Formats: sequence, structure tokens, C-alpha cells
Amino acid sequence: MRWALVKVCLAVTTMVVVAFAVPLGLVIKEMARDRAFSNAEREAAAVAPALSITTDRDQLERVVASAGSEAEMAVHIPAGADTQAVDIGRQRAADGDIATVRKLGRASTSEVHGGSTLLQPVALSSGEIAVVEVYVPESEVSNGVATAWAVLAGVGVALIVGSVAVADRLGVRMVQPAQKLVEGAHELGEGKLGSRVPEEGPIELRLAAVAFNSMADQVVQLLANERELAADLSHRLRTPLTVLRLNAASLGDGPAAEQTRAAVAQLEREVDTIIRTAREAKPQTAAAGPGAGCDAAEVVRERMAFWSALAEDEGRKVRVAGVERPVRIPVARADLAAALDALLGNVFRHTPEGTAFAVDVHNGEDAVIVLVSDAGPGIRDPEAAMARGRGSGSTGSTGLGLDIVRRLAEETGGDVRIGSSVLGGTEVRIWIQLDGRVPERRGHRVRRRRTGRLVSTFNRPRSLP
Repeated sequence: MRWALVKVCLAVTTMVVVAFAVPLGLVIKEMARDRAFSNAEREAAAVAPALSITTDRDQLERVVASAGSEAEMAVHIPAGADTQAVDIGRQRAADGDIATVRKLGRASTSEVHGGSTLLQPVALSSGEIAVVEVYVPESEVSNGVATAWAVLAGVGVALIVGSVAVADRLGVRMVQPAQKLVEGAHELGEGKLGSRVPEEGPIELRLAAVAFNSMADQVVQLLANERELAADLSHRLRTPLTVLRLNAASLGDGPAAEQTRAAVAQLEREVDTIIRTAREAKPQTAAAGPGAGCDAAEVVRERMAFWSALAEDEGRKVRVAGVERPVRIPVARADLAAALDALLGNVFRHTPEGTAFAVDVHNGEDAVIVLVSDAGPGIRDPEAAMARGRGSGSTGSTGLGLDIVRRLAEETGGDVRIGSSVLGGTEVRIWIQLDGRVPERRGHRVRRRRTGRLVSTFNRPRSLP
């Protein structure tokens, strides 16, 4: 917008300057010519009274010398009945032009080498017509024209530069509010709900800023209402959870009873976490700092210890890899635990008993990859499964499991892929970006350094060997 306004102003000012400067320059040139010939007419008029009185050569030469130099003025007197032809000064005009002026009896100009001549007829006492020739050099005709044109050009350039500068300042006043509006929209899209736009600039941009700020306030209010609703719904779960806890306490001893009581306790903790998160005064609107997040290896070990009891009851083989060393990720501990529980719950729900599964953690330079794979029948249509994960749901499923996993990965700039595992079943790859950048998805390979750490990325959603 800024440069467009400058270009328009430059074009308009240039056209205006040209429209006025060119005619004015021509007028100045014509005025200089008129001035030169007016001076020549005055010189010729100074000789006319002497010609009407006498035709004596000596006297006329003195008059010509006093009126103008002989090099610029000449007098041509024709021969009469009692007089001879007299020519004083240097003749530059053609004889035909002099004869024509003498015949017509009116002044005329003619072009000669180096300039022009003014031919002025003068009546003599004898009745003959004398012609006074005044030479006007080209330098006198164009005297001052070049200077005037240079002044006009300077004024035109100054006008163009000034108009461009003014247009640029006006463009800045228009563009800055627009840029702030764009920055505010980007910040709001990144989750910075406190972003607002100053209501300044032209009336249209001020109205846009008012509308943007109003929209941002409504978004904040809607999110606050949703948090309150989530807290209220989670709070309603306390009553049935209390009943479950009391019933679990009456089951007595045994692995199943302990597992049931542990599951109820875990469910109570998750509900408490949801309520506390929903009741927070300010939502999380910025990326996690360097010290935030959790240890993915520790969370995986903890959740696998929880699910291992049920896997042992169903005769499932379990493998965990990549959790020997800490793996820091910019994800909250509760969020990663919820995502793992959703994926492992799907394994137990959608595969027959005795089906093996594995969880692998790969720590790269710019990303951490968590692979959950199984030896079940697999997923025929991964895209449809991801569509269900986006909330469409299916029979016997709320559609929220994969959606939890997807949102966790996308909040870090990563993604989720579903493919075939080396175990023969389904593999879900959670890509967690460490620096917040969107990962490349083509032309990447997986390789190991001598330290054993993974670097680079995947070509396809397959598990690592």
C-alpha cells in the first residue's frame, strides 16, 4: 500500500509538472524572441527620423553608429531621380527580401546565417522607400532561456521529490496501523489472547481495529465460558467417582481389586487436574519456556508400568525402548500422559487379547518421536481414523483419543501419522517438535550417530528398526 501510494503520487505529480513546465518553457522562449526583436525595432526606429530628413552618406553613417554598430545595422537607400543608391553597413538579408519589404511597405523578418534580420521600411522625403536592416543574432534570441528552463526543471524536480516524500509519510501513517492489525491477528492466532490493536490511523483502519479488539474480547469470553463449562462437567464426575472408590474399597484383596482401586485413584487425579486447569485465571497463551515441559522417558515408564498389569492379565508381550535417558520435551506431563493413555487404551480396546505392543522413544536434535505400535489387524483406512480423531466419532468411540494426541503434537509444531508397524499391525507416530518449527515431511531419512541418538527425520510413517 505504501509503495503503491508513492507510485501514484509520483505519476500524478510528474504529469502535472510536465503539463505546466513544457508550455511555460515555450512561452519563455517566445518572450525572449519578442524581446530581442523589440530591441531591434527600437534601433531601427532611431534611424528613421534621420532618413526622412537627409540621405547624405556621412550623416547617415554617424546616425547608424550612434543607434547601433555597423555590424548589426544596415541601411539600404534605393536610387532616385536626383540621388544614387546608398548602402550603409553589412547586408545580410537577401536582395529579394529587401525588395519585397520595399514593395509591400511593412516590416518583415528573415532567417540568415547565425540569426535573423529585421527589415524595417522607412519613407524618404523623395518618396522612395528605404529599408533599415537590423541583425538579431541567435544568442540574443535565446538569451536567458536556458537559465529559465533550468529553474523550471529544478522547481519540477523539487515538486516531485516533495510530493513523493509527503506521499511516503502518508503511506507510513496508513501502513503502520495495518501492520499492527496483521501482527495482532498473528499473535491471536498463535494463542496470545491478550493481543490488542491500537485504534489509530485512517477511519477505515480504526474501525477495523475496533472490530478486531471486539472479536478478541469475545474469543477470550468464549474460552472463559468453555473453561467454566469443562470445570463444571468435571466436577459432576466427583459423585460417581466417589461411589466407584467406595465400591472398589469393598472388593477386598487381590490383583484385580488393587488394579481397580489404582484406576479409580488415577481417574480422580485426572479429574482434579482438569478442574484446576479449567479454573485457571489465565489460559496458556505462549510457548513453553526452556525450563518447562516434562521428561518423556519418565512419563512413558510410568504409564507403561500402569498398563503392564493389564497386559500381563491378557497375555500381551510388551516392549519399551529409548527410555533409559531423560528426554525433555516442551509438553506438560499431564498432556503427554493423557495422549499415551489414549493410544494404549486403543490398543487394548481394538486388538484381541495376546496381541503384543511396543512404545519407542527416539530423541533427535530438533524433535522427539514417540512410536506406539502393535501386532494387531491394523487400520485399513488411516485417513478415516485421523478424521475420527478430529472429532467425528464412530460407533463405540467418542473420537477424542486421537484428537488429544493430534493437538498435543501440533501445539509444538509437530504432527501425528498412522501407518504400518514392524510388528504387523498399526503404528502411531507422534512427532514433537523441540524448537516450534513445522517439520519437513519430504526427503528426510533416519540415521544414527555414533552416540546412538537419532538425527534428521522420517521418509514415511513407518517404525524404526
